[in-house]
Parts: sequence; structure tokens; C-alpha cells
Amino acid sequence: MRYDAVKWRLNFLYTRHWPMDKTLASKLYLTNLTTAPLVSVCIPTYKGGAYLAAAIDSVLAQTLVDFQLIVVDDNSPDDTAQIVARYRDPRLIYVRNPSNLGPEGNWNRCLELATGRYFKLLPHDDLLAPACLERQAAILESDTVQAVALVFGARNVIGPDGRRLAIRRYGHAGNERLPAQTVGTQCVRRGTNVLGEPGSVMFRRELAQRVGRFDARYPYVIDLDYWLRLLDHGDAYYCDEELSAFRVSREQWSVRLGRQQAEDFQQCMRHYLARSGRRLGLLDRSVGLLTPALNNWGRRLFYQLYLR
Repeated sequence: MRYDAVKWRLNFLYTRHWPMDKTLASKLYLTNLTTAPLVSVCIPTYKGGAYLAAAIDSVLAQTLVDFQLIVVDDNSPDDTAQIVARYRDPRLIYVRNPSNLGPEGNWNRCLELATGRYFKLLPHDDLLAPACLERQAAILESDTVQAVALVFGARNVIGPDGRRLAIRRYGHAGNERLPAQTVGTQCVRRGTNVLGEPGSVMFRRELAQRVGRFDARYPYVIDLDYWLRLLDHGDAYYCDEELSAFRVSREQWSVRLGRQQAEDFQQCMRHYLARSGRRLGLLDRSVGLLTPALNNWGRRLFYQLYLR
């Protein structure tokens, strides 16, 4: 595979160069890199051998080359180490935890290891579209006053074989900045995480250091809880482009959680509303009580139809 563009770090000035071999592009890039990478992409993995290579390939195929990719292996008993060892890209770092930390601990280990200006967490079974990092990093770079806390986008839902099953979007929004309060209200009304899975979201590492660690008190919505905490500090920006893919499979953590999903979502939203001091109207409260259970039923039906 070849790069169609090489991006050099100089005040985020993108300059198009001739196509070149990826390994050569990476070495030239690192030779000219004297500061931390622009983006840290971290793949937390546990027994993810079936899909890990596809996730890594999707990151290494990015049009933006100014990133580090850290695979954080949570002491997997499978061939994870051997899969990563096949790669020779110098931007790829492999870290194996001496003991299993669990999803929450491994996600926080990713935060600790990252050194980039911007951070993206990519589960081992998900994928990034080639322009994902370039598109999202450019939005955050252009936000010089740091009014935007996170960037997210539309995403594909894919099956175990990579076949697209659905597209998830943020309503009818285009490429636009969305007030944090509006996004929070939409989460309540729709009874779901409208911002998307970790691979859909990018945010500043500096802001993450202020917000703190991932918190799995509500396991199913550990990602949404973190997004809402980020939104306490700024707005969201939505890219109406399919910049990531979320894979559904029987091995998936969120599929196994089952009935706990609706309860976790409601508790998370109560905590969010109490923290923000917001009071919702009767209609929003009523809808917010009903839709999580309906979404859970619909999600289980979807899984049964496509994951038989």
C-alpha cells in the first residue's frame, strides 16, 4: 500500500508530496519529528486476535501520518503479541499489562501511555476510515480558543465479517458545532449514546488530564459517561461523515451486558443532570424513562437477527 499524501508537522500545515512507500514515509516522518505526536490512537485489547489486525491496519492507513498507535494488551492468553509483531511501522508501540486490569483499567492505562496532543480510543474490533484522524484533528486544531471539547462523527455498524449492517448519524445535523447542553438533552430523549462508541470520538489529551479517568460505575455506558464529563468543559463538533466503524459480534463486551444496559444508561443520565444542575421538563423526563428500555429491546432484536 502507498501513501497518497505525506503530512509534515509545521503549524499543522498540510503539504502534498509524491506517493511513497509507507515504511519510508514513516521513517522520514519520525526523522523530522522533534515533539510529541499530534494524535495518540490507543487500542485496548483482550483476546482480540480475530479482529486486531484489521483495527491496526485501519490506523496505519490514515491520511494523517503524525500519530502514534499504542496497542495495550490486557494480558491476553491468545496470539495478540504475535499479531502485533508482524508490523514494522515505527509508530506502532506494543504494551502488555503484567496482569489483567479489566476494561476500565485498560482504558485508563491507554490514557496514561498516550503522549499526543489529541487522543482517540479504538476498541480492537472497530475500524477507522482513512481520513478519520486528519478530519477530526483539523477541527480541533482550528479551534484556537478550545471551545470544542470533543469531535465525533457518523459511523458504520458492521458485522463479524465486516459487512455494513447500518449507519448511525446524529439526526439531521451537518458538519457543525453542537452546544453541549443540546447533546446531553438528545441523549436523554433518545435514550442512547448519540455521540457514539470510542472510535467515533477524538478529544484533547490535556482536557482528559483535567477530567480524570474513565469510570466504570455504569459499565455499559463507560464511554458516554466520559463524553458527558468532557462536555462539561465545552461543546461538541459533529462530522457528518462515516469516519469509523463499530463492529457487533457475540464476543463483544456491550452485547454480553444485556439487561444491564437500560439501567446503566438511566443512572448515568441522572448523575449527569444532577452534576450539571439541569432540570428537564415532564415530557423529556417521561421519554427518558421509556426510551432506554425500548432501545435495549431493539438492540437485542438486532443482535439476534444479525448475530445468529
